[in-house]
Amino acid sequence: MERTTVLKIGGAELQEGPVFDALLDSLVALARERRLVVVHGGGAEIADLQQRLGLAPSFVDGLRVTDGDSLRVAQMVLSGLVNKRLTARLVARGVRALGLSGVDAGVLRARRLMHPGGDLGFVGEITAVDVACLGGLLDAGFTPVLSPISLGENGCAYNVNADHAALAVAGALGAEELVFLTDVPGVQRNDALLPRLSVAAAEELIAAQIITGGMIPKVRSALEAVAHGVANARITNLSGLATGAGTVVVA
Repeated sequence: MERTTVLKIGGAELQEGPVFDALLDSLVALARERRLVVVHGGGAEIADLQQRLGLAPSFVDGLRVTDGDSLRVAQMVLSGLVNKRLTARLVARGVRALGLSGVDAGVLRARRLMHPGGDLGFVGEITAVDVACLGGLLDAGFTPVLSPISLGENGCAYNVNADHAALAVAGALGAEELVFLTDVPGVQRNDALLPRLSVAAAEELIAAQIITGGMIPKVRSALEAVAHGVANARITNLSGLATGAGTVVVA
């Protein structure tokens, strides 16, 4: 069976320009050589549209609150603008990309995420992934492009963190690799890239505050991925995606 890769892309790489074009080149190459599922975010464009509409962002312990108006914005941006931009450009380059949100066919099921610091509104956590649906699409030669807007128990939508959605998809599919695309080459120590990182070593580097800031949740997600059966989880940037470089977290 062909190997399966799940790739999580943030919103910054998906805005029109040279970086987006370079990303598309890498995605086309990946889709030709393996089964590929793309999960994307779009936080910057959500914030931009919120500002245009006069919506003030709200946070609980640093986590963005998604009220009804903000959920509508997130759906418009993630499942509409960003998802179809990426899908259209991939199709134009010969990839059989199929743009979906987690709501479509109930591919991603979610429940409200409970937080001890307060109500986050329509923020969800994944409870189930429809493996038969995604597997069928992959078997048919499609490249699913997933917005992380997911389906709740009562038919409403939830906004789910794209890293967490990608993690759930990779674990459910038993993917060979989960790739987190970032703006840095990977995990570094003393300005040197660490090409391979064990679970124990990752925990030591976090405890020693060598892994800090925004890299911590990426590494935590990678650790969770290998704990759930993903063979390896790679943290890399755009150039590393094209060359196979980055930091590989292994069990």
